[in-house]
Amino acid sequence: MSSKTAPEILAQRAVAQSKLFTIEALDLRFSNGEQRTYERMKPSGRHAVMMVPITAQGDLLLVREYAAGTERYELGFPKGLIDAGESAEQAAVRELKEEIGMGADRLIALKEVVLAPSYFSSRMTLFIAQDLYSDQLIGDEPEPLEVIRWPLAQAEELLTHLDFSEARSITALLLALRHLSIAANE
Repeated sequence: MSSKTAPEILAQRAVAQSKLFTIEALDLRFSNGEQRTYERMKPSGRHAVMMVPITAQGDLLLVREYAAGTERYELGFPKGLIDAGESAEQAAVRELKEEIGMGADRLIALKEVVLAPSYFSSRMTLFIAQDLYSDQLIGDEPEPLEVIRWPLAQAEELLTHLDFSEARSITALLLALRHLSIAANE
């Protein structure tokens, strides 16, 4: 834990607004008197979940979906926002049903992560999802997602796959592999 004092926020204002995002400027004064203006996405208060689903047959279940940021289809794990009144676990099961047509009776929380904390405050809880069962919910995706089975025994190869490049999915996979390795050695 750091003993540093957080900077004082001198002013806070919206500098850009879209349908999805508000960009804020923060005028800060640091403990040494230095002043700077930082920009960030205004915190929405909504967090997200990502699941590493593992079937009883030993396959990882991934989804291939269009990513506007990279302008291509990306391969990653099911994920989504936590709705108001939902726990992270409830959101995880709902998102699994919406994105891969499966629920999970067992969730193992791996870690809560933040993407680009200099600009975003949103947190994402990463889970392993096991004891899967068939159950479909209608999601908000504009087109059906392609579900990809990937043998868990070949998970290391997934790390070099061109379409598997999202940092959160890579983090989730590495943490899941570490957890499974530790559990196997106990």
